Amino acid sequence: MKKFLMFALVGPFLLSACGEGEVIEVHDPWARPAMTGENSAVYLLLHNHTAEDDELVSVSSDVATSVELHESKMVDGTDLMEMTPVASVPLPSDAEVEFKPGGLHIMLVGLTRDLKVGDQFDVTLTFKSGLTLKVTVPVMESMDNSHMDGM
Repeated sequence: MKKFLMFALVGPFLLSACGEGEVIEVHDPWARPAMTGENSAVYLLLHNHTAEDDELVSVSSDVATSVELHESKMVDGTDLMEMTPVASVPLPSDAEVEFKPGGLHIMLVGLTRDLKVGDQFDVTLTFKSGLTLKVTVPVMESMDNSHMDGM
C-alpha cells in the first residue's frame, strides 16, 4: 500500500518532467581570457527544442560594463573582417545557432575584473518569449574538442 501511495503522489510529477523536452538549451559556453578594462567574447551553442521560433534579445553579466550581441564577417572583396552589433539573434524552432570566433558572439565590453583561464562567471540570456537562462561560462584559451557535446 505504501508503494502505491508513493507512486500516486510522485508519479504525476515524474511523468510531467518527462514531457518537458521543449526547452532552449545552451551547450559548450566559453569565454576568452582578458584583463580588467579590456574586452572579451563569449561563445556557445543555442538549441531551440521548442515548437516556436524565439529570439535572443539581450545578454547581461556583472563582469563587464556593457554586454552586446555582435557578428563578425568578412568585408566583401577584402581580407578584412568587420565586427558589427546586432539587435537580436533569431532562434528558429528546432534549430541550433552557433556563437563562435569569426561569427556571432557575445561581446563583453569594459571588463570589471580579470578573466583568467580557469575562472568562471555568469551571463543571463533573455529571449523574446520572456525566457531567461543563467549560464555559467568557463574562461579558456579556446574550446577544447574534448569538452564538446557530440559536435
